[in-house]
Amino acid sequence: MMGIGKTSSRHSVVLTIRDADVMGAALREALAEATPEERPGLERAAALIASTATDTDARLRARWVRGRLAAVGFTGDVASVAAVKALRQAEPTLSLLAAVELQKTAAAHPH
Repeated sequence: MMGIGKTSSRHSVVLTIRDADVMGAALREALAEATPEERPGLERAAALIASTATDTDARLRARWVRGRLAAVGFTGDVASVAAVKALRQAEPTLSLLAAVELQKTAAAHPH
């Protein structure tokens, strides 16, 4: 997912990019050609892709926020003002509005 901050003085845009279908197809192709030793790992990877392919955009955004917070070492409450500050530290191009909206999404969708 990519954040684009301050596209105008009133709007911020955060894109959610899904590529589970592409990854799933690549894994199915790899499974078709896999050796017996490779199959268990590829089957596990395919199951993981399938389990997340139906996640909502909000869940994807929440996971992204948690990942960005973890990248800057934030371990506090996702619903806190400190989380917004840490998110903007992790993604300096995010506007304050976008960071707050993402933070609210993450707080509403716990792991």
